[in-house]
Amino acid sequence: MAMIERTYVMLKPDAVQRGLMGEMVQRLERKGLKPVAVKFMRIPKELAERHYGEHRGKSFFPSLIDYITSGPVLCMVWEGENAVASVRALMGKTNPQDAALGTIRGDFAQQTGRNLVHGSDSVESAKREIQLFFNEYELVDWKRSVDAWLFE
Repeated sequence: MAMIERTYVMLKPDAVQRGLMGEMVQRLERKGLKPVAVKFMRIPKELAERHYGEHRGKSFFPSLIDYITSGPVLCMVWEGENAVASVRALMGKTNPQDAALGTIRGDFAQQTGRNLVHGSDSVESAKREIQLFFNEYELVDWKRSVDAWLFE
């Protein structure tokens, strides 16, 4: 049996502005992933800098922070078997020009700087990112009746 994981997903300001939130959430649900936390917010600059801290010092860092704080985002935690890899596959490659059709970025994005969605790249990153954006009481443990039809 595969490992049940949690992963962090953020629909970026371009996804919100373009009205793609419903489509993107629907793709995650149809994959069989389960939402355990959802928050619509504007990210404060300090939080954005902590979230993208590994990019500090790179030439694109200031524009990345300006972009991610430019409008509201939808922050989510999703749970499922191999959730990190599943979400990464659904998103497609970081550069939309390299992303396969059928992925979120391959279907809807044009440029790396406006690639619609962020997803954790590892279980460790997911834990760190979830703690940045959610308090423990905001994470909801719940059972779905459909799980019996998704998993052995």
